[in-house]
Amino acid sequence: MLCSPEVIIRVEDLVYSYDSVKALDGLTFEINRGEFVGLVGPNGSGKTTLLNCLCKLYTPQEGSIHLNGHNLKDLTPLEGAKIYAVVPSEFPADMNISIVDTVLLGRHPYFEGFWWESEHDEQIVSGAMERLNVLDFANRKLGELSSGEKQRVLIAKALAQEAKILLIDEPVAYLDLGYQLEVMEMLTRLADEGVTILAAMHQLNLAVKYCDKLIVLDKGKLVACGKPQDVVTQRLIEDVYGIKAIIKNIPRAGLTIIPLSTSNNGGMFDRENRKERTIGFNKAKARSGRVDV
Repeated sequence: MLCSPEVIIRVEDLVYSYDSVKALDGLTFEINRGEFVGLVGPNGSGKTTLLNCLCKLYTPQEGSIHLNGHNLKDLTPLEGAKIYAVVPSEFPADMNISIVDTVLLGRHPYFEGFWWESEHDEQIVSGAMERLNVLDFANRKLGELSSGEKQRVLIAKALAQEAKILLIDEPVAYLDLGYQLEVMEMLTRLADEGVTILAAMHQLNLAVKYCDKLIVLDKGKLVACGKPQDVVTQRLIEDVYGIKAIIKNIPRAGLTIIPLSTSNNGGMFDRENRKERTIGFNKAKARSGRVDV
């Protein structure tokens, strides 16, 4: 199927199953070049599975994925690495190498013959580190950095890879509020420069504030795809997350989600019927100390 030249990611009828459980159930969507897209949904909705399919870690049973005009299944690992880069939420603790060597790993798809970086590689690495404000501690070890600093290093590594697409799993996980805003603003600037970003996120208010588009998943299905102001409604929050919420457009803050009720884990809210449940025993009896079992 032909796509607009602006489309850099196209997913069509994607299905991935773990044994008998469909983790992804017929997903179809498009992402344009330079868009910052938030992949959101409750735990178990299929966000990480989708990212794993997009980076060829998992092979879907049905459907197709096209990245930058290429069918993903036809790309070799080195060809794919020149199109997309993966930014994990965590980095192996035992890989305690220097910051500059970590970022230099992003140049691996371009090395020819022996593992030996060229002057051009060094310039790209230095430029990526400067953009992410990690050049000043280039010789420190990765294990010595804070979570926010590590995240900036991993993004610098992806930039050194010169990938057109960044696939990011939980970009602000484990970060305090200041680092969360710093990372999201950094990703926004990269998207403005033409890098396409797909980030799986739990922080819905941050996704609404910074992302150009949201892809909302629930139980492996695509629930909504579009601009945050078009997608995020009280009905969607109730249906997908099982909570009641107020959606407000607050001056200087923008669209904001204010949760009102707890999730259905406590049995107080019925996601199917969007109404409060009654406690499973008579309140009058409870007050009198008599409870039927």
